[in-house]
Amino acid sequence: MSSSNLIFYDTETTGIQKDFSQILQCGSILTDQSLNTLAEQNIGCAPLPWVIPQPMAMLTNKKIDLYNSNTSHYQMMKDLQLQWKKWSAENPSIFITYNGHAFDEELIRRQFFWNLLEPYTTNTNGNGRLDLMLMIHNIAAFFSDEVSIPLFEGGPRISYKLEHLAKEHGIDSGNAHDAIADCNLMIDLCKIIQSRLPEVFKSFINISTKPGIKELLYSDDFLALGEIHSRHTFKYPVVMCGSDASRPNEIVFFDLGYNDPEDILDLDFTEINKLVQSKGRDGPLKKYKINKTIPICSYKLLTDSNAFDIEFSELQRRADMVRSNKDFQSKVSQAMEDRMMDFPESEYIEGTIYSGGFPSYRDKDLMQEFHMSDDLDHLVKISRNFEDDRLRLFAERIICSRYSSNIPEDISKRYQDLINERNSQEGPWGSIEKSLIQIDKLLGEKSDEESQKILQATKLKIESMKLT
Repeated sequence: MSSSNLIFYDTETTGIQKDFSQILQCGSILTDQSLNTLAEQNIGCAPLPWVIPQPMAMLTNKKIDLYNSNTSHYQMMKDLQLQWKKWSAENPSIFITYNGHAFDEELIRRQFFWNLLEPYTTNTNGNGRLDLMLMIHNIAAFFSDEVSIPLFEGGPRISYKLEHLAKEHGIDSGNAHDAIADCNLMIDLCKIIQSRLPEVFKSFINISTKPGIKELLYSDDFLALGEIHSRHTFKYPVVMCGSDASRPNEIVFFDLGYNDPEDILDLDFTEINKLVQSKGRDGPLKKYKINKTIPICSYKLLTDSNAFDIEFSELQRRADMVRSNKDFQSKVSQAMEDRMMDFPESEYIEGTIYSGGFPSYRDKDLMQEFHMSDDLDHLVKISRNFEDDRLRLFAERIICSRYSSNIPEDISKRYQDLINERNSQEGPWGSIEKSLIQIDKLLGEKSDEESQKILQATKLKIESMKLT
């Protein structure tokens, strides 16, 4: 992993609804592991004709110039993936976001999927991904003397918003909420972390891939898990104690500070199953996913020997006790496998990336062929040959957005029906009428010239979407 480059990226979007909001801008900066910038890409596109820009999102990102962009969403997402693949061709890269696991990453995956592109670019082919916000959770819990965390409204609670952290450390955040500017904020913040906590930074880079996180999880050391909830930090000494063989990304930690392990290790399967099934943070067993950033590091990296109420030597003794009890680990793992997982399938194809299965090899070949053609008749032929109906419908949308005439009647009708539904009916994608009401309300509240300009432009854009 030492030769991997880093790709910092950020998105600006039409809203916060993951299945229906659209990326308007994506900024990416490639650096080496010393955080020297090697290259960057800054791309934007026009909103799709059925995507309603949300007024609050537009006030945040200010990207009203993109309402008139000549670049399509399809072209932007193609260019984005092509650049990322070029940057990662010789060596795998680590993709770094801020709150990306919850938002940016999910939008990127979905919108690659909508455009017939490989969705999992950031964590396949040896690539890794790191959510810097979750690294800050660990730093806030254990290393705030080295990297200070700003207070929220004077304290005692803390803030971990990127622009607040930037201000805390004297980083210029004047263009916060521009994608490239936010990438530079992340890089500057990482430079501070790397200079003050080099081994901690290195550890987080290492655990951004599955081999790296597994190396830490299966090491002999107990681990320091740091989290932020309701703007307060929480510290847990943990050791891995089980996993789900059928869903190998799902693991369980034993909270060594919760109680003496002897009180838990001898429980029967029924009691252990109850602990595994329970939700919340308060029990002795904590569930995590290794394909997402876990805010952990080895206790040996901690600079404060009193980080926990219990001495490190006692916590290590407890960790060894848990790790050596194979019967307990087996029960925890069995309880993990026995869980009923509920993945409700969306009735709209935009939300089916995880529930609808992977493309067949034949469909993957057709996806590649689709991107290489500019011939309308050939693109239509490809779309009709997809085995997966979702891919066929996505292909039809791309075709209709690229060509204005000679499109087969059935395809054209489905496309127009989509626009009619989204722009005339209220749904999980929002509502034109409600957005216009919200804009009028905001126009009365926001008196500054910039906000007025953004709201008026957004009002014009949304009004132009109304069906006559």
